[in-house]
Amino acid sequence: MTWRETLLQGVVIPAHPLALTAERKLDERRQRALTRYYLAAGAGGVAVGVHTTQFQIREPQFGLYKPVLQMAMEEMRKTDAIAVAGICGKTPQAVAEAEFAAGAGYHAGLLSLAAMRDASIDQLIDHARAVGAVMPVIGFYLQPAVGGCPLPYEFWRRFAALECVIAIKVAPFNRYQTLDVLRGVADSGRAGKIALYTGNDDNIVGDLTTAYPYGNRKSLKFAGGLLGHWAVWTRRAVELLAAIRMGETGGPARRSYEITDSNAAFFDAANGFKGCIAGIHEVLRRQGLLAGRWCLDPDEDLSPGQDEEITRVYRAYPHLNDDEFVRSNLDSWLK
Repeated sequence: MTWRETLLQGVVIPAHPLALTAERKLDERRQRALTRYYLAAGAGGVAVGVHTTQFQIREPQFGLYKPVLQMAMEEMRKTDAIAVAGICGKTPQAVAEAEFAAGAGYHAGLLSLAAMRDASIDQLIDHARAVGAVMPVIGFYLQPAVGGCPLPYEFWRRFAALECVIAIKVAPFNRYQTLDVLRGVADSGRAGKIALYTGNDDNIVGDLTTAYPYGNRKSLKFAGGLLGHWAVWTRRAVELLAAIRMGETGGPARRSYEITDSNAAFFDAANGFKGCIAGIHEVLRRQGLLAGRWCLDPDEDLSPGQDEEITRVYRAYPHLNDDEFVRSNLDSWLK
């Protein structure tokens, strides 16, 4: 099976965090350990250089975009994992990032349009087409609370019609906007060629278990997930998707509320998602995969009460964590 066929079939794709030392320098040992964890957990791909990796890695004072992508690729190259690179910025920057990622061996680029929020639909389509001339494109509807911009149905219909588009990560955390994407894909004429991936961390199970019928056409379904939430407790995410693909609904349905409740703690929903990256880091720190929850911005940390919320969901839903799996393998991943 080719990587494109695998993508269409559906896999777990964690959004890769950034491992830092207390001095906020790249912790190469733990950065590699994270990639090894995702691959050992059964993830079918890994997305690097995305929001969870911290968009600031591109800033000159850090200069981490290229080394972080290269490091992850060195680990993924040994496997059949789908390698997804985050692509950001206006067209010159986005094309340059795509050229680097393609040269490094990445299969596709997850295209953030946050820097193009003032662009017209025509300009957005030209932008996507320019990046798509370099490598296959995965669309990205990023929620506005963390930097995304509203994108209407008309954009998604025209975007999905582009031959370079192979998938879309739908992550506006909004039912209306999610349906805009699905309707746009359905009306594009290329629905069978585009893999839909949920990024709606607040509705993971709902997205994966729902069929979306459009007229007389075949129902659209989410194939898998490309999620910041799946950067933690990844082994359980792999089991969840496998159960759904086997046609099980009872178990996943019972876990739907539990997963969303856990996500509210990890992503700091109560405080407008301000602590979302630090929350992911905190879970990985508790597991021993990260040495601390440090972010590139020293002011970015857990919100008041978030640590207690993470402890609460850990205690409430012990069956959702994969701590034992991590403990059994951590030493080998850290070598």
